[in-house]
Amino acid sequence: MRGRTAQGLAVLLSIVCLGAAQGPTSSGSKDSQNSRTTPAAPVVHKKAHAKPYQVGTASWYGSAFDGKTTASGEPFNMYDLTAAHPTLPLGSRVRVTNLRNGRTVVVRINDRGPVVEGRIIDLSYSAARVLDLKARGIQRVRLDVVPAETLARLQPITY
Repeated sequence: MRGRTAQGLAVLLSIVCLGAAQGPTSSGSKDSQNSRTTPAAPVVHKKAHAKPYQVGTASWYGSAFDGKTTASGEPFNMYDLTAAHPTLPLGSRVRVTNLRNGRTVVVRINDRGPVVEGRIIDLSYSAARVLDLKARGIQRVRLDVVPAETLARLQPITY
Protein backbone atom coordinates (compact mmCIF):
# COMPACT_ATOMS: atom_id res chain seq x y z
CA MET A 1 0.00 0.00 0.00
CA ARG A 2 2.77 2.42 0.96
CA GLY A 3 4.64 1.59 -2.25
CA ARG A 4 1.62 2.35 -4.43
CA THR A 5 1.06 5.63 -2.57
CA ALA A 6 4.69 6.59 -3.13
CA GLN A 7 4.50 5.65 -6.82
CA GLY A 8 1.28 7.63 -7.22
CA LEU A 9 2.87 10.62 -5.50
CA ALA A 10 5.91 10.35 -7.78
CA VAL A 11 3.73 10.27 -10.90
CA LEU A 12 1.67 13.23 -9.70
CA LEU A 13 4.76 15.24 -8.84
CA SER A 14 6.29 14.43 -12.24
CA ILE A 15 3.15 15.72 -13.98
CA VAL A 16 3.21 18.91 -11.92
CA CYS A 17 6.93 19.40 -12.59
CA LEU A 18 6.46 18.98 -16.33
CA GLY A 19 4.01 21.89 -16.42
CA ALA A 20 0.77 20.07 -17.13
CA ALA A 21 -1.30 23.18 -16.36
CA GLN A 22 -3.17 24.72 -19.26
CA GLY A 23 -2.85 28.34 -20.24
CA PRO A 24 -5.76 30.73 -20.81
CA THR A 25 -8.35 29.67 -23.37
CA SER A 26 -8.89 33.13 -24.86
CA SER A 27 -6.58 35.98 -25.67
CA GLY A 28 -7.55 39.41 -24.45
CA SER A 29 -10.75 40.81 -22.99
CA LYS A 30 -14.21 41.00 -24.59
CA ASP A 31 -13.54 44.57 -25.73
CA SER A 32 -10.36 43.64 -27.57
CA GLN A 33 -12.11 40.68 -29.22
CA ASN A 34 -14.81 42.94 -30.60
CA SER A 35 -12.32 45.46 -32.02
CA ARG A 36 -10.53 44.91 -35.31
CA THR A 37 -7.04 45.02 -33.82
CA THR A 38 -4.74 42.06 -33.76
CA PRO A 39 -4.72 40.16 -30.48
CA ALA A 40 -1.74 40.53 -28.18
CA ALA A 41 0.98 37.92 -28.35
CA PRO A 42 0.53 35.12 -25.83
CA VAL A 43 2.53 35.34 -22.63
CA VAL A 44 5.21 32.68 -22.42
CA HIS A 45 6.22 31.67 -18.91
CA LYS A 46 9.76 30.37 -18.85
CA LYS A 47 10.47 27.88 -16.12
CA ALA A 48 13.39 28.99 -14.00
CA HIS A 49 16.02 26.27 -13.84
CA ALA A 50 17.17 26.18 -10.26
CA LYS A 51 20.68 25.09 -9.51
CA PRO A 52 20.73 21.33 -8.88
CA TYR A 53 21.54 20.09 -5.40
CA GLN A 54 24.04 17.63 -6.85
CA VAL A 55 25.04 16.05 -10.18
CA GLY A 56 26.94 12.79 -10.36
CA THR A 57 26.75 9.03 -10.75
CA ALA A 58 23.87 6.99 -9.35
CA SER A 59 23.74 3.25 -8.80
CA TRP A 60 21.01 0.96 -7.51
CA TYR A 61 20.68 -1.87 -5.06
CA GLY A 62 18.09 -4.61 -4.82
CA SER A 63 17.55 -8.17 -3.69
CA ALA A 64 20.91 -8.60 -1.90
CA PHE A 65 19.81 -5.92 0.61
CA ASP A 66 16.05 -6.57 0.63
CA GLY A 67 14.78 -6.84 4.21
CA LYS A 68 17.99 -5.56 5.81
CA THR A 69 17.69 -2.67 8.24
CA THR A 70 18.36 0.78 6.77
CA ALA A 71 19.88 3.76 8.58
CA SER A 72 16.34 5.01 9.28
CA GLY A 73 15.58 1.78 11.16
CA GLU A 74 13.08 0.44 8.63
CA PRO A 75 13.68 -2.70 6.58
CA PHE A 76 14.85 -2.03 3.02
CA ASN A 77 12.16 -2.79 0.45
CA MET A 78 13.55 -2.87 -3.06
CA TYR A 79 10.06 -2.12 -4.45
CA ASP A 80 9.67 1.20 -2.58
CA LEU A 81 10.81 4.46 -4.16
CA THR A 82 13.69 5.03 -1.74
CA ALA A 83 17.38 5.82 -1.87
CA ALA A 84 20.59 6.06 0.13
CA HIS A 85 22.46 9.37 0.32
CA PRO A 86 25.45 10.18 2.52
CA THR A 87 24.38 13.62 3.82
CA LEU A 88 20.72 14.44 3.11
CA PRO A 89 18.42 14.16 6.15
CA LEU A 90 16.64 10.83 6.48
CA GLY A 91 13.03 11.20 5.32
CA SER A 92 13.78 14.00 2.85
CA ARG A 93 12.50 13.71 -0.71
CA VAL A 94 14.68 14.12 -3.78
CA ARG A 95 13.76 14.33 -7.46
CA VAL A 96 16.29 12.26 -9.38
CA THR A 97 16.65 12.95 -13.12
CA ASN A 98 18.42 10.54 -15.45
CA LEU A 99 20.53 12.89 -17.57
CA ARG A 100 20.73 10.39 -20.44
CA ASN A 101 16.98 10.08 -21.08
CA GLY A 102 15.32 12.83 -18.99
CA ARG A 103 13.23 10.47 -16.87
CA THR A 104 12.55 11.58 -13.29
CA VAL A 105 11.42 10.00 -10.04
CA VAL A 106 10.93 11.31 -6.51
CA VAL A 107 12.52 9.13 -3.83
CA ARG A 108 12.60 9.22 -0.04
CA ILE A 109 16.01 9.09 1.60
CA ASN A 110 15.95 6.24 4.13
CA ASP A 111 19.53 4.99 4.17
CA ARG A 112 23.16 6.09 4.08
CA GLY A 113 25.51 5.38 1.25
CA PRO A 114 26.58 4.77 -1.42
CA VAL A 115 29.64 2.92 -0.28
CA VAL A 116 31.34 3.00 -3.71
CA GLU A 117 33.56 6.06 -4.13
CA GLY A 118 32.45 8.54 -6.79
CA ARG A 119 28.74 7.75 -6.56
CA ILE A 120 26.31 10.26 -5.08
CA ILE A 121 23.16 8.16 -4.55
CA ASP A 122 22.06 4.52 -4.40
CA LEU A 123 18.51 3.99 -5.67
CA SER A 124 16.12 1.18 -4.90
CA TYR A 125 15.31 -1.33 -7.64
CA SER A 126 11.94 0.34 -8.35
CA ALA A 127 13.47 3.81 -8.63
CA ALA A 128 16.09 2.43 -11.01
CA ARG A 129 13.34 0.88 -13.14
CA VAL A 130 11.46 4.19 -13.35
CA LEU A 131 14.65 5.96 -14.46
CA ASP A 132 15.49 3.15 -16.90
CA LEU A 133 18.96 2.61 -15.46
CA LYS A 134 18.38 -0.89 -14.14
CA ALA A 135 20.17 -2.59 -17.05
CA ARG A 136 23.12 -0.16 -17.13
CA GLY A 137 23.67 -0.32 -13.37
CA ILE A 138 25.01 3.21 -13.08
CA GLN A 139 24.05 6.49 -14.71
CA ARG A 140 24.76 10.21 -14.44
CA VAL A 141 21.89 11.92 -12.62
CA ARG A 142 20.77 15.28 -11.27
CA LEU A 143 19.40 15.56 -7.72
CA ASP A 144 16.92 18.26 -6.70
CA VAL A 145 15.64 18.42 -3.13
CA VAL A 146 11.83 18.56 -3.06
CA PRO A 147 10.64 21.16 -0.51
CA ALA A 148 8.27 19.91 2.19
CA GLU A 149 5.63 22.50 1.21
CA THR A 150 5.49 21.01 -2.30
CA LEU A 151 4.80 17.60 -0.82
CA ALA A 152 2.13 19.02 1.50
CA ARG A 153 0.22 20.35 -1.51
CA LEU A 154 0.26 16.93 -3.14
CA GLN A 155 -1.05 15.01 -0.12
CA PRO A 156 -4.59 13.67 -0.63
CA ILE A 157 -7.26 15.03 1.68
CA THR A 158 -8.84 12.31 3.82
CA TYR A 159 -12.16 12.68 5.55
